[in-house]
Parts: sequence; structure tokens; C-alpha cells
Amino acid sequence: MLKAGLAALLSHWRRRPLQLALLLAGLGLATALWSGVQAINAEARASYARAAATMGQDRLERIVAADGGPIAIGDYVALRRAGAQVSPVIEGRLRPSGLRLMGVDALTLPPEASGIRDGIGPDATSLLAGDDTRLVQAEPGTLLRVSQLKPGLEGITLREAPALPPGLLLADIGTAAGILGEAGISYLLLAPGGALPPLPPALIVQPGPTSEDLGRLTDSFHLNITAFGFLAFAVGLFIVHAAVGLAFEQRRGVFRTLRVLGLSARALTALLAAELLVLALVAGSLGLMLGGVIAAALLPDVAATLRGLYGAEVSGSLTLRPAWWLSGLGLAVAGTFIAAAQSLWQVRSLPILASARPEAWAAATARRLRWQAVVAIAFLVVAGATFNAGLGLVAGFAGLAALVLGAALLLPWVLGRMIAGAAGFARNALAQWFWADTAQQLPRLSLALMALLLALGANIGVGTMVSSFRLTFTGWLDQRLAAELYITGRTEAEAETMRAFAAPRVDAVLPIWSVEAEIAGRPGEVYGVADDVTYRDNWPLLDALPDLWDGIAAGKGLLVNEQLARRERLVPGDALTVGAVTLPVLGIYSDYGNPRPQIIVSIPTLLAHFAPVSRLRYGLRVAPSEAQALARDLEAAFELPPGAVIDQAQVKSLALQVFERTFAVTGALNVLTLGIAAVAMLASLLTLADLRLPQLAPVWAMGVTTRDLARLELLRSLVLAFLTFLLAIPLGLVLAWVLLAVINVEAFGWRLPMHLFPLDWLRLGAMAGVAALLAAALPARSLRLRPPAAMLRVFADER
Repeated sequence: MLKAGLAALLSHWRRRPLQLALLLAGLGLATALWSGVQAINAEARASYARAAATMGQDRLERIVAADGGPIAIGDYVALRRAGAQVSPVIEGRLRPSGLRLMGVDALTLPPEASGIRDGIGPDATSLLAGDDTRLVQAEPGTLLRVSQLKPGLEGITLREAPALPPGLLLADIGTAAGILGEAGISYLLLAPGGALPPLPPALIVQPGPTSEDLGRLTDSFHLNITAFGFLAFAVGLFIVHAAVGLAFEQRRGVFRTLRVLGLSARALTALLAAELLVLALVAGSLGLMLGGVIAAALLPDVAATLRGLYGAEVSGSLTLRPAWWLSGLGLAVAGTFIAAAQSLWQVRSLPILASARPEAWAAATARRLRWQAVVAIAFLVVAGATFNAGLGLVAGFAGLAALVLGAALLLPWVLGRMIAGAAGFARNALAQWFWADTAQQLPRLSLALMALLLALGANIGVGTMVSSFRLTFTGWLDQRLAAELYITGRTEAEAETMRAFAAPRVDAVLPIWSVEAEIAGRPGEVYGVADDVTYRDNWPLLDALPDLWDGIAAGKGLLVNEQLARRERLVPGDALTVGAVTLPVLGIYSDYGNPRPQIIVSIPTLLAHFAPVSRLRYGLRVAPSEAQALARDLEAAFELPPGAVIDQAQVKSLALQVFERTFAVTGALNVLTLGIAAVAMLASLLTLADLRLPQLAPVWAMGVTTRDLARLELLRSLVLAFLTFLLAIPLGLVLAWVLLAVINVEAFGWRLPMHLFPLDWLRLGAMAGVAALLAAALPARSLRLRPPAAMLRVFADER
């Protein structure tokens, strides 16, 4: 009996291959986006782990120069002779790729530097290629980027070292010194537990950098795209829910017959569950393959984003990892059963003959809609309470999920009220039938419309956030990057000589001096600024006391960035202690892109209370027409390396490039989500095509042609899409507010102003209309070509 029952159930899919294809497509696309996002996250986290192992950076302390410059080779030799277990390292960035070149002494490298030792291999001398050949190692993806550096690496032998983290070039310290043009040592690695003689005043011990801050920041990015992946998966499940629900409804007669022939409700439910499991595994497997393609396409943009925003190097190539494909397959199976749970429960619980009665299913649907409205209101209340409480980033995303689910679940009720209102304006029988029929079909189309609402709301919300960020960010760059040129010396003496060289040709020389310091229990930066009109006219202040800049110049206060002010709940007038000095907060300024606390004081205050101060950078105010000539003269006079002189336009261009690539991923996910919503509408309309005949045949019999009926079907889809779009606008604006005022503040510590872009909404509305018409075109064409005999057959059917 079980075998016969299974054959009877599967015959439905043989008769309706398009419905099966849409079910598999819906689940496959949902799984593809989710698994693609998980693949990107898994690749990034694997890269972080490899980078953390490099040089044992979470364990090894460093000896650095107190003035931030290089360590003299003589100081290193003196320490080794005194018995210090130190190993020299030279580090630098290669332009224009930004790759990090690290030179090490493989013979003195501590055993704890396992990441580098794995890259070198078992033979420590293998990094020494000989006097006539310079050897550089890197992982395969990084070797592809090395081609951007030539000329500049002539005579270099490149070797593949898969164990090294992305973005790192490894060489012997002598080779690295020659490539970078360095005469000193960047820092000395100190072996754990090793004896350390007294250091000269020019050297200090510094703890090794940890990955905690990087992990915290990148976690917010990964949580963001994970939320989009899950949203796309949820939209795809609407397709599954609609397709499974309609397939169950179409097989009501089969269920009744199987039950009458002796198949128990438990056995019937088990067979349906087995059918769903097979479908989920097939669709999930297809989705995983497509997810790999999506991840491979998006990974370069993600890598550029993480490199530009956080300095995190991520491999640009994708590796098959069990974590993401197992999670994708598991979520596909779980999502299928969640989407089909209601239908399975109805089959399991309805009496033996009730399963074939439409009124039984209609009654179950009515009860579901009432509970759905109650649950929707509960979700919205939870969302509001979560946003008001401000419980953290994860809670913010939980509130966001509650908001979109509540809005989606409430959609059928709101659309029903809007359709009822529109029906009141109908003035002829056909118009009255159109609105009544639309209301009748609404429950069956509600899931597809929910998917469309979520897709449109996400597009409006993310589009508003990105456009607001772009508008704010470009204005902020204009304020912060007021100087026309920025110069950086290799030593303080060279920086001072460059300043003296430029001073007669510029309007002002602005020191950009800073020092690392602990601020409110966190590592941060203290900057000193000169008393100059540049800061008074351009600095982006969010809140300030009167005569702010006079107070800063007199050493009577300080400025704090928005991140620090929000974290410590500081307002102008509060006192802040940094190191041995306590000063009042005179103002708060925006500092987008910086995760660390930062304060600004006057130059005399910086030199008096903080040490050592790095005095390598200056900003030059010069007429824009003379900036390029001055930059060329500085580079020629001091034989400066690339990046030592940067013009304002170059900085802005690089910053905006990072910005655009940062949101390329979310933009792609938005487009894919809208595509899935269109597929959801197509699935619902196609599966409803046969079920609609009993409602359409009487209207046809009264003189309305199939051509007019097809046009009305297209109009119905367009009207429902338009009404859904109107409701998506407030949902999208609320989503944008949450992203800007809640999620962004929790993740990064700053809040962006919200701007409205109605033209973008109109373009999105047009796209929604086109998607609705395309989804309805095939069912409408089928209705238009349906022969009269098929319409007449309805009156002879038992329905």
C-alpha cells in the first residue's frame, strides 16, 4: 500500500512538471543565496585565522622605536650580544596594490611564529635563494596581484606558499630591505620567556596586535550580509510554501482516495514528508552549486571591501568548505519542512473525508489568517520594544527580523481593506466582479505578495541607507580632507626638512601628529591640531560649545569623535580623563570609517602630556592649481617612495572606490531577492491557473471573452503589485531608519542622517510592475488560448 501511495503522490509532479520546476527553483535559489553568503563568510574567517597565526601575533610582544621610526641595526646587534632572544622584521606596503611585504630572519624566528614557519617550510634556509637571486613567497591568490607591482620587482623570484595568509609577501629580511629601500628594522619580535636586558630610551616594548578589534568589526559586516542572505532565503521559502500548499490542495481527491483505501493519516503524512525530503535534497544540492558560483562572483568585491574598510586581507578564491555546504543543505531541508508544516498538519489532523472538501480547507485558511494577524501585531510590538531598549547588534537584527515578518504577515489584511475600499468605487457589474474576484484570490496570492513586499522593502531600505551614506560621506570627505596635499616623511628629520622646503610655497603647513593611547579603556588615538582657519571652517562638528576652537587652542578642552561619545555617553561639557590629563569635552565630530575612539587636542597639549608623538605627517594648504607642481618637486627633491605625497583628489577617489565596492554585495543581493519575488508570483499564478477556471467560466459564459479575461488577469497582477509597492515604501523607510539609527550605531558607533530619494522609489515601482506583468504573462496567455470546450467542461465537472 505504501508503494502504491507513493506512486500516486509522485504522479502529481509528472503531470505538472512546470510546478515541480518552480518548487525546485524557489528552494534552489533560496539555498543558493544563503549558501553563497555562508561560503563568503567561511572564506573570510579562514583568512582571518591564517592571518592571526602569522608571526604568532596574538602572543608575541614587539620591541619598537619610541618615535615610531625604524630601529637601527646597531641597536639590534647590541641586544643580541646582550642575550636578548629577538628576531628582526621589516614590514612595508607595496604600491599600488597595497600588498604587505614582510622580511624576516628565518634563523632567529621564534617557534611561536607558526604561520610564517609553515610558509617557509621545514628548511629555514629555503628563504635564502642566493646572492644573485631574491626570493619572495606568497599564497596563489596574492601571486596574481603581484603583477600589478611591476616594474619595481625586477630580478625577483616568486614562489607559491599556500600556508601564508592572503595579501602577504614573505621574503628574507635582506631581500625585503632592498625592495622597500629600508635601512632600518621595523620591529623586533620578542620570544616568550626570553631574557631581556635593559632597553635604551629609544626603544620600548609593545604588545603584539590582536585580532579582537578586527574580528568585532568584520563580524558586523558578516552579520549584515548574513541577514540579507537569510532574508533572501525567507523570500524563497514563500515560493516553497505557496507551491507545496497548492500542490496539497490540488491533491485533495488523491488524499481522500488513499485514506478510503486504507492508508492511515500517519502513513500518508510520512509519505508526504519523504517526498518533501527528496525534493529538498535535490533542490538544496542544486542551490549549493549555484551558491558557489554566486560566492565566487561576489568574493572579489567582499575582499576589496574588507581590505579597504578594515585592513583585513581575504583570499579572492573560493575553497570548498564542509561548514557552508552542510549548513546550506541542512537549512534547505529545515526550510522545506517549515514551509510545509501547516499543510502536513492539515493532512494529519483533518477527518478522513474532510480533506477533499474545499470548505474544510477554506475554514482552516480563515482560522490561519486570524491567527496570522495576531502574530503579526505581536511581532511588530516586539520589534518596537527591541529598538527602544537598545540591547546590542544581535538584538537589533532580531528586531529587524521581527519587523519584516510582522509587516509581511499583516499584508493580506491590509490589502483586503484596500481592495474593499476600491470596490466601493466600482460602477458596473464587471468592475464589481473584478474587485470581488481579486479579494477572493488574495489568500492564495498572499504568500507571493509577502515575498514581493519583503523584496521591495529591502530594496527601498538598503537603497535609502546606501544613498544617504553616499551623500553624507562625500560631504564629510570635503570637510575632513580640506588640505590640498598630505606629506609623510620616513623619519622625523626628513619630515621637518620637507615642511621647511614646502613652507614658502604654501598658505599653511598643518601638523598631523598623533600618538596611540588608551581612551576610556580602549586603544585609541590622540591627535594634535594647529590653531588654523582650516579647522574652524571645515571640521565636521555634530555638537559643540561656544568658542570651541578658542578653547582648544588655549588647551582648555578637547574634541571627541562620535564613536567615543556614544560609547561613553559624553556630551559637551563632560570631563574626560586620558592618561594623566583631564579636560572638558568641548565638541563632538563625525568620524566615519574609524572604529576606534579618537580625541583632538592642541599641539602644545599633545606634546606636553603624551609621548612619544609621531611627527611624520603634515597637511599643506596650497592653491589647487599649484598642488601637482609642488608634489612633483617634493618627490624629486627627497626621492620619496610612492604614497609619501598624496593629493586630496586621490584620497577622495580611493575612499569613494572603497565605498562603492563596499555596497556592491548588498546591491547584488537586493536584485537577486527581487528576482526571487518575481518567481514567487509566477509560481502562484501558474499553479492557480487551473484552479481559477470555476470562477472564470461563468463570467466567460455571460459574454466576457478570454482575451478580456486575460487582460483583467494582467491588470489584477499589476494592481496587486502596485498596492504592495505602496505598502513597501513605509516599510522600506522604517528599515532604512533601523539600519541607520540602530544597526549602524551598534555595529560602528556612528549615526548617519537619513535622506529620501523618491525617484529611486519610482524606478523600483516600475521594476515591480514589470516583474508582475512578466509573472502574469504566461498564465494570461494560457487563458487567452484556452478553447471554448475547456471552458464548457467546467460546467460538467463536479466542482
